[in-house]
Amino acid sequence: MPLSSRRATAALVFLGVSTFSFVTVEVLPIGLLTVIADDLERSRSQVGLLVTGYAAVVVLASIPLARLTHHLPRRLVLTGTLGVLTAATALSAAAPSYETLFAARLLIALSQALFWSIAPPIATSLFAPEFRGRVVARLAIGTALAPILGIPLGTWLGEQAGWRVPFVVMTVLGAAACVGIAVLLPRTEVQDSPSRRGSSPDLRRYVVLLIASAVGVTGFLTFNTYVTPFLLDISGFSPEVLGPMLLASGAGGLAGTVIVGRVLDRYPWGAIVLPLGLITIGLLGLYALGEVQVVTVALIAVIGLAFSGLAVAVQSRTLQIAPGSTDIASAGTSSAFNVGIAAGAFVGGALIDTTTVRAVALVGGLLTAAAALVMLSEPLLVRVRRTVPECRDDHAVCEEPV
Repeated sequence: MPLSSRRATAALVFLGVSTFSFVTVEVLPIGLLTVIADDLERSRSQVGLLVTGYAAVVVLASIPLARLTHHLPRRLVLTGTLGVLTAATALSAAAPSYETLFAARLLIALSQALFWSIAPPIATSLFAPEFRGRVVARLAIGTALAPILGIPLGTWLGEQAGWRVPFVVMTVLGAAACVGIAVLLPRTEVQDSPSRRGSSPDLRRYVVLLIASAVGVTGFLTFNTYVTPFLLDISGFSPEVLGPMLLASGAGGLAGTVIVGRVLDRYPWGAIVLPLGLITIGLLGLYALGEVQVVTVALIAVIGLAFSGLAVAVQSRTLQIAPGSTDIASAGTSSAFNVGIAAGAFVGGALIDTTTVRAVALVGGLLTAAAALVMLSEPLLVRVRRTVPECRDDHAVCEEPV
């Protein structure tokens, strides 16, 4: 029996709370790096591993966990995932040592690896297929709000009351999301829901999407990981205005999430190409005009808007062209994003060690330009339309005939 509109909307809200919680918990140690390091008597680089190790687990575990849980009821899997988030975040808050905190972080990463594989298909299954793009965009509002509200407020609270307090708050929020999902989500088996399969399955388009996503995210993170030294050293901003500057970027990201949701269902391919083009223009503009503060503020906002729009568009496109299970396809997209995050941080770090921080904007822009070219080539690569055959194993990604 289909959900009422009110109940489906309420379930989507709690799913949004879940995305907000995961993004905030993942990145929070960066804002609290010095506080955690001092309290646990560890170096800042060791605390940084709490984020690096987290990303590595997400990359490695997303597809295996999606396969392992594919035949289980979605409500059971999702509430279990949120239960692990809640328990492991509570363990983080109470961790007596660095080793315990690190282990708790790896548990949260495992739950996130599975969450991003199943949450978008579950959200879209609650509504009519023609609203798929809009639903994905609304789900991503929680993701967009995390850098605007969750991380700044968590950082401030940790500096005022100790780093454990923000983790206690996130434990409560995670528990609320878990209970809300358990109450509102219907008991629907995987095979009973059409959202478990792509609406227009196409292996070639999916591979192109993965490549463009990984390269594009690498380009964005090459710059964004080191946006603070760029703003200080190249643009000449004072440390006092960095907070408002990053808030402007976050606000642009929220706007991008809302805007792209209005066009995703009509222009799914263009909704990816255009943000990649805007990020490229923004990064190359910063390389050329980064000393002009007014221009820098505008370009930072445009880049934030475009990247959030890109993330939503990629997820929506994944659900459309998934060549097999949407869970497995979403896991692949999540892995591609996290590969890009890790690669971007590595490339940016190598650049600032060997050149100047200005180079991160140039190289980042060239990488996103390459990603845009990959997406622009998609029509040529799939000009001859092929039909993806029915999978013999319904949890595997189908392959096209040679």
